[in-house]
Amino acid sequence: MTTHLQPKRRRFFYGWYIVGVAILVNIAGTFAFSSTLSIFLKPITEELGVTRGAFSLIRTFEIGIAAMIVPLLGPWLDRHGGRGILVVGVLMEGTGLLLSSLVHSFWQFVLVRCSLVIAGEALLGSLVINVTIAQWFVRNRGRAMGIANLGTGIAKLGIPLIAASLFVLVGWRGTWAVFGIIAPILVVAPALIFVRRRPEDMGLQPDGAAPGQSSELLPANGARSSNARLRSLVRETSWSRSEVVRLPVFWLLVVTFGIASVGIAGLNLHIFSYVTDIGYSPLIAASFMSTIALTQLGSTLVWGVLADRFDLRKVSCIQFLIQGVGLVIAIVSVDIRLVYLGFFLYGTGLAGSFVLREVIWANFFGRASLGKVRGLSLFFSHLFAASGAPFFGFLHDRMGSYNISFTIFSCALFTCAFLILFAKPPIDRRARNNKVLP
Repeated sequence: MTTHLQPKRRRFFYGWYIVGVAILVNIAGTFAFSSTLSIFLKPITEELGVTRGAFSLIRTFEIGIAAMIVPLLGPWLDRHGGRGILVVGVLMEGTGLLLSSLVHSFWQFVLVRCSLVIAGEALLGSLVINVTIAQWFVRNRGRAMGIANLGTGIAKLGIPLIAASLFVLVGWRGTWAVFGIIAPILVVAPALIFVRRRPEDMGLQPDGAAPGQSSELLPANGARSSNARLRSLVRETSWSRSEVVRLPVFWLLVVTFGIASVGIAGLNLHIFSYVTDIGYSPLIAASFMSTIALTQLGSTLVWGVLADRFDLRKVSCIQFLIQGVGLVIAIVSVDIRLVYLGFFLYGTGLAGSFVLREVIWANFFGRASLGKVRGLSLFFSHLFAASGAPFFGFLHDRMGSYNISFTIFSCALFTCAFLILFAKPPIDRRARNNKVLP
């Protein structure tokens, strides 16, 4: 009698638990984002008696602090993983948000933001969770990043409307307190239970590949692609900081994403005020922000799939172009429907930037020292971003509108679309004779 062996059912890959935690981490981290702070800009500046330009300097201080922290996190992350970092970060952020509800002067608000909220957000932010995901996924890295970034989209969709409602019920101070309570609830227990450094620590392989099978050489669609070639060239190269800073591609990526960060940091802080300045109500302004968030929620997974299947540089170029065109439509239109369309396109491109930049860094430099490389790159990107908020704020104070600063940012996005096409993955000269040829 012939027996038919049933194929062994593949176990659920543990890395998807990491992605689930990442969704919660991204939601909690959004409470400290400049887009969330923008909702508080008008009530805080009016009650504490500061100009928008001076208020915008907060973002410069915040980004400067984050720039000092992230290079220190990278090596620790490579060696020990991100579980403890996430827990400490969300507890700091939550405490800072609670204290933000008690301030009575601008200097107190700045002190709390920079000492607790932003230091905590740096520990809780994209470096830690995205490097962790990159350790667990290679073939499906884009998809995993896209799903994880759904958390940011969910939070950005809900926070403006929730905050606007809470303002009516408990005021801006009470709103900070509510956020400070929710953030630790979302992250502490899931991080302690599920987060692990890398699959090898649990006897697993990236993407759930079988033992001895390298997922780094298998693109998602089963055929060789340009992204698979990148992975084969940088499989487990360990880079030192001195080696990285001598690579032209490192500086090309730093400048490209740094230019984009200048505008993102500034525009996200001022967009709520911009919409109310041009004559719309706070509720309509909140709906514009939610429109941007809705596009992020709906498109991050699409960008992740595109990152796994097509040339990352071309996909990134398209992302920057969509973002730039959307912003142009939004600032030149008087018809509210076109303004919504513009911010819809802008948000779609912005969602792609959050996913694609992380996949590019991971695919170009590999897993072995990704925390170190990404931490160093974020230091320089933060230096770019630090100028964004005051640029928008002080230019508004001088010109009386945001039109010029928004126009300059749109031009910067088109420049980024051009620059990213020149990026090529680095080749470790030490392994040149042993590299895997496509």
